[in-house]
Amino acid sequence: MKMIQKMLAFVGLLSLCFLFTYALQDAPTDENFEKKIINDYNVYAVQVPDDLNFAGEAMPLTSPDILERMDRELLVNTYWQSNGLLMFKRAKKYFPIIEPILERYGVPDDFKYLAVIESGLTNAVSPAGARGVWQIMKATGRENGLEINTNVDERYHLEKATEVACKYLLRAKNRLGSWTLAAAAYNAGNAGVARRLKEQGAKTYYDLLLGEETGRYVFRIVALKEILSHPDKYGFNFRDKDLYTQIPTYKVEVNSAVSDFTAFAEKHGINYKVLKLHNPWLREPHLNNKSNKLYVIEIPKEGYYN
Repeated sequence: MKMIQKMLAFVGLLSLCFLFTYALQDAPTDENFEKKIINDYNVYAVQVPDDLNFAGEAMPLTSPDILERMDRELLVNTYWQSNGLLMFKRAKKYFPIIEPILERYGVPDDFKYLAVIESGLTNAVSPAGARGVWQIMKATGRENGLEINTNVDERYHLEKATEVACKYLLRAKNRLGSWTLAAAAYNAGNAGVARRLKEQGAKTYYDLLLGEETGRYVFRIVALKEILSHPDKYGFNFRDKDLYTQIPTYKVEVNSAVSDFTAFAEKHGINYKVLKLHNPWLREPHLNNKSNKLYVIEIPKEGYYN
C-alpha cells in the first residue's frame, strides 16, 4: 500500500512539473498573447444619446421611465449582433425602394425603421395573419386596394404594400395628432390607441400605460434608427461589399392568364425560383387573371443568375 502511495505521489509530482513547465511556455507574454487572441470581445454599457427623436418628435429622456425603456432597446439590439448585421445588409437592399415612396406620400423617413421592426425586412407571416415587409392584415390591404387571394397577394409586393402603409399612417396621424402616436397605432390600431388616450387622460405615447408589445414599439423603432444610422458607434463593422443590393430588373406587362410560370420564366431566361424571388406576390404556379387585369412582373436582367 505504501509503495502504491509513493508511486502515485511521484506521478503527481511529475504532472505538476509538466504543468508548471507548460504554463511558463504558454504564459500570456506580450508576444504570445497577441498570437493566441482570436477575438477581443467585451460588453459595455450603452450610452443613451440625449437628443433622440422619432420623426422630429423629441423623446422625453428626462423621465427615468423613458430613459430605462430606451436603454433596454438599445442594449438588446446592440448585442443581438447577428440580427443587427442582417438589418444593415437588408437595409441597403430595400431602403432605396421604401424611401422615395415615403417621401412621395409626405410620411417621415423614420418610418422605414418601422418596417425593420415589423418584419426584419422579410416577407414574414405573423400568427395573426399579417404578411409581407409591412405586416399588413388582409382587411387593411383590401380596404386600401390590394388584391389578396390564393392566386395573388399584393401584401408581398413591396412598393404597393409601402403605399398602403403610408395611407394608414397618414390617417392615423390625422386622427391622433402626432407621428409617434401614428406609429403606435400601426401596432395597436387607431381605435385602440384613441381609446387608451381617452381612458388614461393622456396626450402623448410616452404618457400612456400600454401592453408589452405596443409599449416597446416606438422605443424599438428609435433604437434601430439610432443603430442603423451609426454602425461604428455601436460596434458594427462591415464593408459596403458585405451588404445586399438590388438586382436590376426590367418590367414585363401581362394582361391575360399565365398557365405555366415555369415556361414563362424559361422564356425570359430565368427559372421558376428566380421568378418567384422577384415577384413574391405571385402565390401560385399560374396566374388566373379572368378579368384581364394588367400586372407588371419583374424580370432580372441577364447575367445575374447565370
